[in-house]
Amino acid sequence: MTATRGQQDIHGYLAEFDDIPGTRVYTAARARKGYWINQFAMSLMKSENRARFKADERAYLDEWKLSEEAKEALLSRDYNRLLDLGGNIYFLSKLFSTDGLSFAEAVSTMTDMTFPEYREMMNNGGRSPEGVRSIKGKY
Repeated sequence: MTATRGQQDIHGYLAEFDDIPGTRVYTAARARKGYWINQFAMSLMKSENRARFKADERAYLDEWKLSEEAKEALLSRDYNRLLDLGGNIYFLSKLFSTDGLSFAEAVSTMTDMTFPEYREMMNNGGRSPEGVRSIKGKY
């Protein structure tokens, strides 16, 4: 897409999202990058796949076209890294559920807070809009 009067190049526009601290906007590029992570996660919707995965996680992951980096992130439940690799939080929720975690418990691991701290923060209205709003600008 070419920039025209009143419009911005779509790639430049989407790149601006990378400046939001702690946020990964799920774009088409990220979806393509994380295709196999997300396909793996969606496979966990079936009870027989969950059982196979829990019986031997590494063997199950080896059946998928996943990079070694993605496999390591999945095995260590490094959700922030999985998002960086193109994982979709809603697809990854199948992994949370397989592990017996609520969505809030799993997401709290992506912060610098314990689950009780995270739950209290969310019950009190979420993160404050004050603070670092831009990675580049540090404001």
